[in-house]
Amino acid sequence: MKITKLTTYRVPPRWMLLKIETDEGVVGWGEPVIEGRARTVETAVQEMEPYLIGQDPSRINDLWQTMYRAGFYRGGAILMSAIAGIDQALWDIKGKVLGQPVYELLGGLVRDRMKMYSWVGGDRPADIIEQISKLKEGGFDTFKMNGTEELGLLDTSAAVDEAVRRVAEIREAFGNTIEFGLDFHGRVAAPMAKTLLRELEQFRPLFVEEPVLAEQAEYYPRLAEMTSIPLAAGERMYSRFEFKNVFAAGGLSIVQPDLSHAGGITECLKIASMAEAYDITLAPHCPLGPVALASCLAVDFVSYNAVLQEQSMGIHYNKGGELLDYVINKDDFKIVDGYCAPLRKPGLGVEVDEERVIAASKNAGDWRNPVWRHKDGSVAEW
Repeated sequence: MKITKLTTYRVPPRWMLLKIETDEGVVGWGEPVIEGRARTVETAVQEMEPYLIGQDPSRINDLWQTMYRAGFYRGGAILMSAIAGIDQALWDIKGKVLGQPVYELLGGLVRDRMKMYSWVGGDRPADIIEQISKLKEGGFDTFKMNGTEELGLLDTSAAVDEAVRRVAEIREAFGNTIEFGLDFHGRVAAPMAKTLLRELEQFRPLFVEEPVLAEQAEYYPRLAEMTSIPLAAGERMYSRFEFKNVFAAGGLSIVQPDLSHAGGITECLKIASMAEAYDITLAPHCPLGPVALASCLAVDFVSYNAVLQEQSMGIHYNKGGELLDYVINKDDFKIVDGYCAPLRKPGLGVEVDEERVIAASKNAGDWRNPVWRHKDGSVAEW
């Protein structure tokens, strides 16, 4: 079997799907994208084609190493996202050829169902109580929300009080019947992180995500020493070589690699195993589409330390497209009592609605996150 063609489709709301074809008619799907940089990743995928066309798709390890090492310059959000989507599609092909779900090829199930959580609140957290109440009726009991709006390097007590008030209202409304994580989203710099963590500790959030940005990872162990809140990070780290230094330094309780950003299934399995050696739990980042989620689940179901899985159904980013819009086997993605079962079909287990994808790709816009500014006019982290 040989790889014959790679085709990319940018689709709403902000995703890109990749179809890899073979000379024997077996097709694999991947999801290589950086939100807001889809065209750049698309070009990177096209630049990988010479390493792939005419090659045996079953040699995933060799193809991965070739894409990673042969170009001399390596790593980073764009190149690793391009590799990630290609890697997903290759695993999809291998599973379909062998008639097995990918997780069976990786050693088989380590659990029977995977705990899922849902986003609430939007970019600027609002209507959280109402949203949690509706999702709770649907079986969810675990959530994530943005912890703050824009926050200055050194901000006011009023800004801190507003973040604390929002969390206090959640605990008052729901007590311990739910759990929730708080995403600082890179909006909180080191000078404010200590203050916020200390003030929020009394409400026992499940975790705080990106307490500071990954480029300030030296603060993770320092912040962990002064709070009992588990700290999570990893969505903006792209290879085991970035994660290894963070693991060795300590501070993280939860690691969140993105299966569409951090080299795909092949790389994220290694990151998950490294994390397990440090007693760090795994909760893959996934505010993306169906192939990304299916890839996350393939890793979750073979990783002992996987504890939570993000998913994008109903997320505030989804304007013009939803995860199940592009899926034929919608029932396989059903979340029951907050859990998802293994996807049983061969490969990644997602049947992509190709006609819908092609149609949607013809009118896909270029998604960009908003540009926020502080009161003094300087750019704020979104």
